[in-house]
Amino acid sequence: METSIVGVGVSISDRFRTVVEEKTARIQTLAPKAQRLEIKVTHRAYRNGRVPDETVELTLLGKGPVVRAEAVDTDKFTALDLALDKLAEQLRRAKEKRIDGRHHPRGAHFEKGSGALEGIDVQPASADVLHAVATGAIPVVEDDDEAYSPVVIRTKNFDAEWMTVEEAVDRMELVGHDFFLFVDARTDHPSVVYRRKGWDYGVISLTTAAPPAEALAS
Repeated sequence: METSIVGVGVSISDRFRTVVEEKTARIQTLAPKAQRLEIKVTHRAYRNGRVPDETVELTLLGKGPVVRAEAVDTDKFTALDLALDKLAEQLRRAKEKRIDGRHHPRGAHFEKGSGALEGIDVQPASADVLHAVATGAIPVVEDDDEAYSPVVIRTKNFDAEWMTVEEAVDRMELVGHDFFLFVDARTDHPSVVYRRKGWDYGVISLTTAAPPAEALAS
């Protein structure tokens, strides 16, 4: 795995590079197919007397989704440790999810042994029923009243997950999407986090309210 380190407002010492080389070995173990780890260290100084801090941003690139982690501390070595812990935890969760998915596949799947469809509440039609439909013994009812639309709208339904905004950002980055839907654990509001330019993120939440009286009357 190739490693690159960039410093913004701070020089990268040989000692820091050595520590990075030693501590990123566990990332290679958790993500053997990773091709590149980008490390960005940013020094921020403040005019209001606040103690300067160091931000360490990690970006793991490979054949799968991009995985990112970030941590801030007054010491860049501590920030590196915190960011690596976050990155490792995301990789562990993803690995456990893949293993669980192999052992307990979700959705419809074909069982070779029994020849049945599992994971979906649909019973395949028998050969007799298919023959009856083909010969016209069972009429096929078509809905002529359905309006045609050239726009195909695909819908997906997911179980609601309660989590913090920070956890939602981590999940979004792990799956490599530009947004992620969740229920805010602090407010119980349906929310979505989304990626803005750079390392900025946004959150949109829906505040639940009683429907208007006109809607209830109808």
